[in-house]
Amino acid sequence: MELKVARRTAKIYELSNLDPLTGLFNRTAFLHHLEEQLAKGEKENEPVALLFIDLDGFKKINDTLGHETGDKVLKQTAIRLKAFGDEEHLLCRWGGDEFLIAVMGANQDVAITYAQEVISKISDYYDFESNRLSIGATVGIALYPEHAIKGDELIQLADTAMYCQKKLSPRSVVLFNKEMGHRVFREQKLKVGLAEAINKQQLRMVYQPIVNSQSYQVVAFEALLRWDFDGENVPPDEFITIAVQYGLINAIGNWVLQQSCIAAAQWLKDCKCSQPSVSVNVSVLQLHNPNFITFIVSALETAQLNADKLTIEITESIFSNDKETIFERIKELQSMGIKVSIDDFGTEYSSLSVIQDLAANTIKIARSFINKLETSGMAIFEAVKQMASSLDYAVIAEGIETQQQAEVLSNLGIEMLQGYYFSKPLELSKVQNYINH
Repeated sequence: MELKVARRTAKIYELSNLDPLTGLFNRTAFLHHLEEQLAKGEKENEPVALLFIDLDGFKKINDTLGHETGDKVLKQTAIRLKAFGDEEHLLCRWGGDEFLIAVMGANQDVAITYAQEVISKISDYYDFESNRLSIGATVGIALYPEHAIKGDELIQLADTAMYCQKKLSPRSVVLFNKEMGHRVFREQKLKVGLAEAINKQQLRMVYQPIVNSQSYQVVAFEALLRWDFDGENVPPDEFITIAVQYGLINAIGNWVLQQSCIAAAQWLKDCKCSQPSVSVNVSVLQLHNPNFITFIVSALETAQLNADKLTIEITESIFSNDKETIFERIKELQSMGIKVSIDDFGTEYSSLSVIQDLAANTIKIARSFINKLETSGMAIFEAVKQMASSLDYAVIAEGIETQQQAEVLSNLGIEMLQGYYFSKPLELSKVQNYINH
């Protein structure tokens, strides 16, 4: 009877305190023991280091080899962490592929060294039957009492440090600092704000002219997104990254397409001479969206804009993804009469075979080469122009800021130019005056 009671008591403890997969403390038990450890640290005037560990490459294993293999990796990771620690270390599976370790008496240097050793231990090969797998780990550290005096706050700060480091340099260690806290707070604030930006009418489009290099007559406008948030003009590079990261880019991208088509239809209706088209940037996530083409058709029909007055701009980085799907989408666009332009050419995944297979309409050379016109930049422009001519592409040079730059590129045969020398991005209300000036 006593044995039965003991077994039942042990089972209850296990269910309420231990993670069923790894046998490490669960969240509730870890937080309880961590508070005890912090109280001991206060009494004995000793620091405590909290390590937040996130596995690198685990999702790929789960997705490609299945959850059963993923579970084996998590179990083996827990075994390694147990063997590596001592009885004063608190271990926890926080959730998913995240683990926590609380190290009593560890100052900054000790904690960093220990975390580096943890990464090295986790990064050893995992052998399961015929599979030899490799993962890594990123570790964020927060210290008691330097950073926080409560257990849940320490965990939050260590998580923040890990999150920041994973974006900058995975498979490494970082100690929390206040700048990280500000950065994550801002990102969260922008994420929440961006989700409401369309409904609150905080987004607006501006349009930068693209001109013929010989006549300087406007041939197109590039549509550029702006966000006014709490009195701040948030830089596009910052909020577009957040939109992509948090799954907001499709909704925002669709809004941009719709507004740009409506704007183009308006200036085409009112213009007296030229017939400028509109160029709209799209992300890889938009191109992979199965409803992308359907939405473009709807945007054109709503605006009553001819397809040949729309150019879709894509960056080279897109070609690091699923090329077959990208090529398929581009062919669909071109079959409708929509033009396709490769933006920022020369900065990332340039490949002659990709450019040849793509059969785009234009190539836009990255602005970074403009500042090097007197050195290596000229050679780049000459080479791209020669290649584009053989493939029947037109070339656009962006970032033009001086008359000299415009003349040099015009003499080189670059067909179109864009930059502050001609105009900064314009509000829609000023586009018509620019066309007719």
